[in-house]
Amino acid sequence: MALPEQAIDRVALYFKALSDPTRLRILNSLRENERSVGELTDIAQCSQANVSKHLRVLADAGIVARTARGTTTIISVADPGIYDLCALVCDSVARELEKDLALHQALMASRQSG
Repeated sequence: MALPEQAIDRVALYFKALSDPTRLRILNSLRENERSVGELTDIAQCSQANVSKHLRVLADAGIVARTARGTTTIISVADPGIYDLCALVCDSVARELEKDLALHQALMASRQSG
């Protein structure tokens, strides 16, 4: 299906949100349960301001949601389909790594026999 021109920017925003390792760590930590911003700061091992910036990008893309509980902000996954997309990408990366490993093994075998 061809994307309408108006949708292309939105899709790019979604993929841009996934293009940062810290944001992927945050999403991975939200896989099992929601977390507070403080917990995510510890997990991501960066400042609260930095985590907040990453959460804003993820929220703007519609991937995470924020809920206030008293003085604590709780972050949850707004689009669980994100993990299906991640599984597709991980499968692709695994196939590429297997090719790299096979090439590495072939090169090592040729060096040992030559």
